[in-house]
Amino acid sequence: MTDILRSLILGIVQGLTEFLPVSSSGHLELAKWLLNDDSLAAESMLMTVTLHAATALATLVVFRKDVLEIIRDLFKFQWNDGTKFAALIVVSMIPAAIVGVLFDDLLEALFDRQIVLVAAMLIITGLLLFLADRARSTEKAVDWKDAVIIGLAQAVAILPGISRSGATISTSVLLGIDREKAARFSFLMVVPLILGKMAKDLLDGEFTANTVSVTELGIGFVAAFVTGILACVWMISLVKKAKLRWFAYYCFAVAALVLAWKAING
Repeated sequence: MTDILRSLILGIVQGLTEFLPVSSSGHLELAKWLLNDDSLAAESMLMTVTLHAATALATLVVFRKDVLEIIRDLFKFQWNDGTKFAALIVVSMIPAAIVGVLFDDLLEALFDRQIVLVAAMLIITGLLLFLADRARSTEKAVDWKDAVIIGLAQAVAILPGISRSGATISTSVLLGIDREKAARFSFLMVVPLILGKMAKDLLDGEFTANTVSVTELGIGFVAAFVTGILACVWMISLVKKAKLRWFAYYCFAVAALVLAWKAING
């Protein structure tokens, strides 16, 4: 398989799974394994961060009205809905930011086709979705305590196989937050973290790997961006109508297939 085709597939996988509660990071690791990607962890992280940047941009495009409204409120320099929402986002970022800074090297090692770990974490994701599916729908918005708890869920979801959107939306719903508001908060809260991660890697020289061409990164970025927009819009609709247990079934099925394949083939 050519490097260009591999980048295209990885981009599509990232774009589709970033917004669905099935773990984009887990699927990326499984895709690298299936495609026999022998790149080093640092090199793989370069592609991973690039694809996450694409889906972050897709999030900003889909929620552009919300983002512009928040920016307008911030420039009013007074306490209002926009500044409160931005402050809640900042609070929710703290746990994941701490984990990312303190355990960066350990996390990088986990993103090296650790498929048994991915399968185990997919099972946990499925269980979370099942629990959230049984929660009652309310009209509650995110408050300060909720932001901290959701932030902790996002920190745990750094592990490949734990769906970030699944963990944060499930946690939000279990806290009694309205499902649509939970999805909106979940998708927007990750954007600053992705941008911060990219800035950190740039300063640390993480993007110096020369075995991944600009063309490969560009194709992966475009594929993730386009499919990310489609998946984000679809997921917003699904959060309003569908039940999370169907995503749990999918996570269980993928985990079972991976574990069975690993047991048979070693």
